[in-house]
Amino acid sequence: MHRSLLKPLLFTALSFLIPSTANALATPLKSEPVHKQTLLEITESLKLGHYNRVNLDDSLSGQIFNQYIKDLDPARSYFYKSDIDEFEKYRLVLDDQIRSGELSAAYFIFNRYQERIEGRLEFIIDELEQGKVFDFSIDESLNTDRENAAWIESTPEMNALWDRRLKSALLNLLLADKSEEEAREILIKRYKNQLKRSLQVNSEDVFQSFANAFTKQYDPHTQYFSPRKSENFKINMSLSLEGIGAVLKSENEFTQIVRLVPAGPAEKTGQLKATDRIIGVGQGEDGDIEDVVGWRLDDVVQLIRGPKGTTVRLEVRTSEREDIPSKIVKIVRNKVKLEEQSAQKRVLEIEHLGQPFKLGVIEIPAFYIDFAALQRGDDDYKSTSRDVEKLIQELKDEDVDGLIVDLRNNGGGSLREANDTVGLFIQRGPTVQVKDSTGRVEVLRDLNPKVSYGGPMAVLVNRLSASASEIFAGAIQDYNRGIVIGGQTFGKGTVQTLLPLNHGQLKLTHAMFYRISGDSTQNKGVMPDITFPTLYDPEIIGESALDQALAWDKVRSAPHGTYPNLRQFLTQINSRYQSRSLTDPDFIFMREQVEHLNEVRKESSLIPLQESALKIEREKAEEWQVDAENRRRSKKQLPPIKSLSELDKELEKDAQGRPINPEAEAMLVESGRILLDTAFLQLQYSANETQKSEQK
Repeated sequence: MHRSLLKPLLFTALSFLIPSTANALATPLKSEPVHKQTLLEITESLKLGHYNRVNLDDSLSGQIFNQYIKDLDPARSYFYKSDIDEFEKYRLVLDDQIRSGELSAAYFIFNRYQERIEGRLEFIIDELEQGKVFDFSIDESLNTDRENAAWIESTPEMNALWDRRLKSALLNLLLADKSEEEAREILIKRYKNQLKRSLQVNSEDVFQSFANAFTKQYDPHTQYFSPRKSENFKINMSLSLEGIGAVLKSENEFTQIVRLVPAGPAEKTGQLKATDRIIGVGQGEDGDIEDVVGWRLDDVVQLIRGPKGTTVRLEVRTSEREDIPSKIVKIVRNKVKLEEQSAQKRVLEIEHLGQPFKLGVIEIPAFYIDFAALQRGDDDYKSTSRDVEKLIQELKDEDVDGLIVDLRNNGGGSLREANDTVGLFIQRGPTVQVKDSTGRVEVLRDLNPKVSYGGPMAVLVNRLSASASEIFAGAIQDYNRGIVIGGQTFGKGTVQTLLPLNHGQLKLTHAMFYRISGDSTQNKGVMPDITFPTLYDPEIIGESALDQALAWDKVRSAPHGTYPNLRQFLTQINSRYQSRSLTDPDFIFMREQVEHLNEVRKESSLIPLQESALKIEREKAEEWQVDAENRRRSKKQLPPIKSLSELDKELEKDAQGRPINPEAEAMLVESGRILLDTAFLQLQYSANETQKSEQK
């Protein structure tokens, strides 16, 4: 057949396979005049003030294009290949459009996305209402990792994907003891809610989405907030003070926990952690759980927040483990009390090398300062450094043999307070360096020669220790002032400022932190001297897991003195720790958990859609956890358990009402032993050096 005849025939055949765009949105969204000026302001602010110097050229245009498509359709389940092919004409022109404040390409792509998402939701709602029958005995699966999948080319292929997604959603509800009728009602309501919210999207939403696809190319912490839609920023600020005490974000169609506020209601349950997904919210002790999959972040927050003293129930799924069913977590709403977020002390009594010792522990949940009280001239204003200084004196009065500063889960805070708190442990000198976007390096110093505590000290950190925490830990390590123990820290070494725009605000990265050694804390964080097992996957949590994170680099070191070098003893200290951990039930348990989780992460991203297979997978996962826990309990001479739910009743609580995690407590105790080993080796070395000197 002649090629001229073949082409229209192929076009006719393909037109039946891909939905027509003739029935496009009745009222396509368009940019507003204010958006042009705002885009120009953002562009100028990034050019003049951002730490990272980036050229707005064709290369960046391609990156913005890819980011925008990824942000809209991360699982490649709405756009067709033909859509992406049509959008390709914009790949290398977005830089030109941004420079002129033009947004036609951004809105064209978004309107197509809206059309596709509404079509998909209408399709799946229709299947549920028409009672489409699914066979849960067939051996088939759903691939949950579609980030790099090929774009779908035809309607039958797209329908097949959504049928598998619907089947998986139904199966999860059936295994949660819902009848098929109840499961269908829940999903109809879920998808109708998603459709309703899709129809409520406005021009501001489109502009914010595109503006952030642009700002993300500079770094992950630079972000545009429209006047009415500054969801994540405002939610972070408000939820850190009231509600449940959790910072949330939208992750695809889920609401995900970013971090728990220290001493907040959520943390006190002991059942939630960063990366958990909230899939349902219920009011009171027995109110129905409302499905929130696909909801806007601010709508989910409105459900979660409520009057102080009332109960909210969250249905939560662990993001990494599709084989473990969801759980219900009950939380009593409350404001986080400032005094509960303050530094706290305790005395840890342990026996080591046949002798009893008392070690002081100061937990610092955040580096805080009451600026309002300071500005009022209040002599008794609260701050981390002031509180820690008082606690040190109280511990010295109790005659402690050493001090552990616990910075686990400390997300940072005031740079000034990090500097002043370091100053409590050194005579005087630099604590951190800050390099701005012009290349100028400022050295922050402790100018007070007073040392509040000069005895043996350790700093305990983990992957959630970030920003100001890393400055403190890095300075203590660089001065050889103490030993740093735990896990690699978060790696957030950038500094942001909030710029008001004519229309909205821009959170802009304008500087970077550097340790006094010259090393940045950015991306790499602080590496501990002694490393503990950790369940935090650096590919999921931490600065290095974020797209476009700024790279690690160095500046000149700031001249500083050092304390007697403990690095020469690290091999011996680590050897003693490893020897103890081989027989410690909690450390054995932690290593087993890490190995098991690593194995699970390597497994296929395919989820069984066969009821019997998924049941077996979930039963195996639960059985492994119960067996691992019972192995630990046997070594501790505790009675075995039959289910993991029994553990929640056993957990003891600390003075603030937070459940005491046995692994976290084991790490604290072992940190004490490591600190004592360090002190003994240093004393022994000093005695030997003194003896050599006397012999001369």
